[in-house]
Parts: sequence; C-alpha cells; structure tokens
Amino acid sequence: MRVLVSGGAGYIGSHTVVQLVAAGHDVVIADSFANSKPAVIGRLEALTGAHLPVHAFDLTDRDKTERLFADEPIDAVIHFAGLKAVGESAQIPLEYYENNLGTTFSLLHAMKRHGVSKLVFSSSATVYGEEAPLPYREDYAPLQSSSPYGRTKVMGEHILTDVAAADPSLRIAILRYFNPVGAHPSGTIGEDPQGIPNNLMPFIAQVAVGRRAKLTVFGDDYPTADGTCERDYIHVEDLAAGHLAALARLTQVDDPVSVWNLGTGQGTSVLEMVAAFARASGREVPYEIGPRRAGDQPRSWADPTKANSELGWATTRSIDDMCADTWRWQSANPTGYED
Repeated sequence: MRVLVSGGAGYIGSHTVVQLVAAGHDVVIADSFANSKPAVIGRLEALTGAHLPVHAFDLTDRDKTERLFADEPIDAVIHFAGLKAVGESAQIPLEYYENNLGTTFSLLHAMKRHGVSKLVFSSSATVYGEEAPLPYREDYAPLQSSSPYGRTKVMGEHILTDVAAADPSLRIAILRYFNPVGAHPSGTIGEDPQGIPNNLMPFIAQVAVGRRAKLTVFGDDYPTADGTCERDYIHVEDLAAGHLAALARLTQVDDPVSVWNLGTGQGTSVLEMVAAFARASGREVPYEIGPRRAGDQPRSWADPTKANSELGWATTRSIDDMCADTWRWQSANPTGYED
C-alpha cells in the first residue's frame, strides 16, 4: 500500500516509517516539523534505502491537505500528527484543541473526497481517565480525561466513531498507546523532545548523558511497591509493529471502527526504570524526591489481550532492551538531532 504518515518525522512516526518500508509499503510523509526536525528525513532514507516524499506543512490547513491528496495517490493514512504534552495542554488548551482536532478534520475531509477508506489513529491511554479499573480494557466506558490533551483524544475517538457510522466504507483502527520508550537498535533515530522532557525516559537519558544534573521523582508515597508511580512502558519498535498489524487487519475486518490497546500489560515504577537505565548505561542517574505532580495516577497498565488475539501482535522487548536502545541513541546523539 501507499501509506500517508502524518507526523512521520516524529518519534513514533519515524520508527513506523522504517517498518512500513521494510514491509514493502510506499510511504509519504506529512509533517509541520513543529515537534520534529528535518534532519530525521535523511536518517530515515539512509535506514530504509528509499526516497521518502515529504510534504512540510501544518495539516490543519485544509487546502494544502487537499492538494497533498490530489498530488499523491494514497491507499491508507496513519495519523500521528498532533501536540502531546499533558502539562502544556493545560497552559495552551486552545492550541491543543485547534491542532489535534483540526488535523483530524482535514485528513477526514481529504480522505472522503479521494476515496481513501483506511485510517490508523494515534490515541492514548489517557482516555481511560481516573476511574477505570486496572488493567485498562478497550470496552471500558465512559472515556474521559483530566487534561486538554487527553480530551482531544477522547473527542477524536468519538468523532471517528460517528464519521465511520455515517460512511460504511471506512475502516478505522484506534490504537491506545501506553508509554512509548526506546529507540531504533541502530541508534540512528530516537526520541528528541524539545525543551525540558515531559516524559520519564528521555529525562533519565539526558541526566545520564550529562545534559541535566538530576531527575526529580514526583512523589514516593503512592500505594505501589516502592512508593513511585508505575506505568506500562512499551518499546517504540513494538509500538510501530502494532501499527503495521492494525493496518493489515483493516483489510480483513467488517467493523467500521476497531480499538486496540498497545501495551505490555505490566507496570514498572519510576525507581525501577532509574535502576534499569543505570545498568544499561553504566552511568549513575542522580535523583531527588519531589512533591506529587497534579494529575499523576499511581498505576497504569494495559490489558493487551485483544491486540494479542485479534492482531497476532505482542510486545517482545524488555525494560532492559528499552533502556539499552535509548542509551545507544542518546549516547550517540547527546544533543539529539542536529538543527
């Protein structure tokens, strides 16, 4: 298939592009480079040995999105593009609603006009909110979130469900991510957050490589084994493989919308991750205990049974693998991608 990957220069998008090409798909990338750098494209072409057409614009622009579909034959869309920082979303909520919903609207309009019926949508475990029992299952309702970012994902899922109900030709996969970490085993591409990292793993990696003095652990009095929050960390390579499995499944399903968790089904605490990264890097990771951070849940992990059985997909990489691959990337690229 010829697959449009929105946000294809980003962290998860770039790893998925590599796997799509390896599986024999043709890839077209659309990216505004608001949260990524053009330098990643050259690395992707070196890794894949393929020329990757790139359309550099903001997908909230419907006219440019229309022209992309008019110029490029597209069979399916994998939609990563969007803003994703929970804390930032509370500070600039309007930008998050405009961007995350606007890109989806533009793509859906263009898909309809050009007869593109397959869409894989990047959602999040944040849609389960604060009340869902562990482990999180896809049939839980009602979806809710405590952040504007999370609410854009809840709204996105409802929008896609309504649109698919009105258009029986559509086949949509909604993938609820847990906590992506790790990097390509070559160390060529990885996570390169702009500014201060919002997520644990890149912050630990930057401490280990010397870019930051220490990690702040937000609370050590949660009802968990060591008092720190537990999360379901998934290697980005396993996550990318989940997108390929979902894309393949869309050619077989009759349901207009399918929802799958992509996670390991296991929780790892902050201090367990710190210890694992110290082992992988051979570097000390200094940290201090700070107050709890608003909105953090004590524990969060997936029930991946549905994805295991329906997609034939399962995670294959351990926490040690995630840390080793992250360190290979960070140590080879201490300041991330070049500008």
